[in-house]
Amino acid sequence: METALLSLADERKHLAQADRDIAMGEERIARQVELIEEMRVGGHSVVEAEKLLHALRQCLETWREHRNEILRAILRLESDGAGAD
Repeated sequence: METALLSLADERKHLAQADRDIAMGEERIARQVELIEEMRVGGHSVVEAEKLLHALRQCLETWREHRNEILRAILRLESDGAGAD
């Protein structure tokens, strides 16, 4: 049972890190959108900047999927009776 508690604690730490990563990714995407608009206004090509934006959005989606996996692991551990921290 002690190992399960450690696993639950570890999963909660991973969840907190995933939340931070997602927040940072959202900030980066917002900044990239701003930069693309500034580039457009300045008459610059935005092709590469838009490719980067697409990649950032894909990464964010992957991080969100990973966060969901962590949540499922936490729910499993809690339902197994390991949730009494």
